Amino acid sequence: MAVTADNLRPAKASWRTPLVIIICGCAIALLSFGPRSSLGFFIQPMSKEFTWGRDVFGLALALQNLLWGLGQPIAGAIADRFGILRVMVIGALLYAGGLLLMRYASTPASLDLGAGVLIGFGLSGCSFNLVLSAFSKLLPPEKRGLALGAGTAAGSFGQFLFAPFGVALIDNFGWQPALTVFALLMLLIVPLSLAIATPPATSSNVPVADQQSFKTALAEAFGHRSYVLLVLGFFTCGFQLAFITVHLPAYLSDRGVSAQTGGWVVAAIGLFNIIGSLSVGWLQNKYPKRYILSMLYFARALTILAFISFPITTFSAIMFGAATGLTWLSTVPPTSALVAIMFGTRWFATLYGFAFVSHQVGGFLGVWLGGIVFEQFGSYTPLWWLSIFFGVLSALINLPIVEQPVVRPVAQPA
Repeated sequence: MAVTADNLRPAKASWRTPLVIIICGCAIALLSFGPRSSLGFFIQPMSKEFTWGRDVFGLALALQNLLWGLGQPIAGAIADRFGILRVMVIGALLYAGGLLLMRYASTPASLDLGAGVLIGFGLSGCSFNLVLSAFSKLLPPEKRGLALGAGTAAGSFGQFLFAPFGVALIDNFGWQPALTVFALLMLLIVPLSLAIATPPATSSNVPVADQQSFKTALAEAFGHRSYVLLVLGFFTCGFQLAFITVHLPAYLSDRGVSAQTGGWVVAAIGLFNIIGSLSVGWLQNKYPKRYILSMLYFARALTILAFISFPITTFSAIMFGAATGLTWLSTVPPTSALVAIMFGTRWFATLYGFAFVSHQVGGFLGVWLGGIVFEQFGSYTPLWWLSIFFGVLSALINLPIVEQPVVRPVAQPA
């Protein structure tokens, strides 16, 4: 019998059991989320060496957040159409290249290109967003909820590992070698991505109900009230997370908290978000996802309010990290699950990618405004209060969401 691609396909896929898919996907999420969540610790050593203000570093990381968001629907559309593997590989190479360029950056422009443009577009191709898309496409429905929580938790575990690891590398070897180590670790994503490769979309492997064109899928989504509310609420998540990730280490240092303690605060966020993400992944199978999202946003607002209302000590900082961690990325599993419920999995990466644009526009503003406000007023206080306001607003926005599949009277071929 002649050997063909069809003959080889079962043997090729035999090793990719659900457990292997989940483990490798979680490893990718861990690796991709770790370094970018630790970049705030490079602000002070780089600013000291090059005499840059925090607005310079803030702009570079703001660009990273924005381009990560803008690149996500593009990467998602390519992954939906041609498969995830090639997108993951290119994303990992861009990410590693951005870290290396950041290591050799000596001007604000080169910092913007490395930390902003290359890492931003790299993240859009290899971050946990595409891992969640692969889980939604490759795993049976009964395993998706917990897998989505596990993939999100793995990103948090990367934050838990890389924050103190990054501080230790900077303290013992300097910030340049630390970035080189980070870049080399990103190359591990390339072999791991083989496990979560998805097939190209064809009419034979897409259910009739999901056979839509790209334009039809977008028109349907943005004409759907619940999707628009979900997208608007996700803005707050990006604003709060990016502001805290980038500016919290410097904020704590300004209050007399050591860099080592700051590293453990960021690590505590990652550690406790493992608990939060896994818990939400389990809870979303039992309770309405809109209520879970509303409670998460409101709880985060209350946590920030408590943090800024009392004197900053080592204890209060670590408690803030722990409390914030419980809600940190816990919004991602219910948000991604709602997208799949409303529109199916055919264009999941694309539609979740557009929701993520809103998230990253919020991230851009949180990082950029943090740097601008601090340089102008010498304080982050206005940004903390803005984060509280957005948290309460998003808690209200998510309540009217309807958790039902969109009605499609007539299936439209791709």
